[in-house]
Amino acid sequence: KKKKKKMSVDLARVVVGSANPVKIDCMRDSFALMLPEFSFEVSGVDAASGVRDQPVGDEETKQGALNRIQWCRDKVPGADYYCGLEGGVAVNAAGEMECFAWIVVLEAKTNTYGQAKSATCTLPAALKKLVEQGTELGHANDIVFKKHNSKQGSGMVGSLTGDVITRKLYYQQPALLALAPFRNRALYADHD
Repeated sequence: KKKKKKMSVDLARVVVGSANPVKIDCMRDSFALMLPEFSFEVSGVDAASGVRDQPVGDEETKQGALNRIQWCRDKVPGADYYCGLEGGVAVNAAGEMECFAWIVVLEAKTNTYGQAKSATCTLPAALKKLVEQGTELGHANDIVFKKHNSKQGSGMVGSLTGDVITRKLYYQQPALLALAPFRNRALYADHD
């Protein structure tokens, strides 16, 4: 009988531009789900976003995610993937404040980006008022719902939904979609 040769699996290194365990766990789970044929070592670092504590609008929020990736790339070289997750707010045409997040993933060796935006959620007046006064949404959530450091727990979406949707779950869909280019390389290849 021939012995089957055990295939060695390369360990891909993923750096998340945040020390928040919710964001790190989200990306760890997302990589495992989207690229199950690989093994990943996922770590987080407290990366600078280079934008306001509470980004406003898609452009600033997405830029915060991109800045986190660049910061990590500069300070933690040698990773296979870099991830930036940034939450933001915007006022819609009806004057309501909505929250959302941008997730961006960079594959370093190919310089390929994947990105996706989360679903939006209209904020209640009490949260909107605090954010308009300059309070970051996570801190506003702690004040309104009498919580402590909810950003590292179920977050504002957990508070609003009674934990039916947690912060990790809220980030999960855009994280999975941001990884789609790496699961479907041929479809996303540049065919000039």
